[in-house]
Amino acid sequence: MTILILMGVSGCGKTTLGKALSEKLNLPYFEADDLHPEENIRKMSSGIPLTDDDRRPWLERIRSIINTQQNTGESAVISCSALKESYRQYLQEGLSDSPVWVYLKGSFDTLAARLENRKNHFFKKEMLESQFAALEEPEYGIVVDIELPLEEKISLIMEKLEDSP
Repeated sequence: MTILILMGVSGCGKTTLGKALSEKLNLPYFEADDLHPEENIRKMSSGIPLTDDDRRPWLERIRSIINTQQNTGESAVISCSALKESYRQYLQEGLSDSPVWVYLKGSFDTLAARLENRKNHFFKKEMLESQFAALEEPEYGIVVDIELPLEEKISLIMEKLEDSP
């Protein structure tokens, strides 16, 4: 049983990679953006970055999914920004098996360009700076360069999963 959590700033490709991995591994996929309370979506749609207090109910929802999957012995792929170490620690608190963290890493300029071209999403490009300011890069897990083609990202992750105990 493995819980894969794809993390990184907005625009790094968590959803695209998450859906592709979910299909490749035949696992359920959960998109954390879908779990934000309406108030959070309104704030972000207005270009207002979320506070830690704003994120608490969202993190609780994600943690509930992780716990349910683990308690039922089911693997899953979850995409979630999880920018701060405290968020990642909260999400894995009390789990018998730690999730596998996959950090999608990219430069500010690359991500800003991606967000400029993204349509129909509540996250505004102007908030990218606040995400980079909040980002605490993990010193564990699988690090994936966002500039790699999708199939190479999947192969890299699959290889690392096979190599892990």
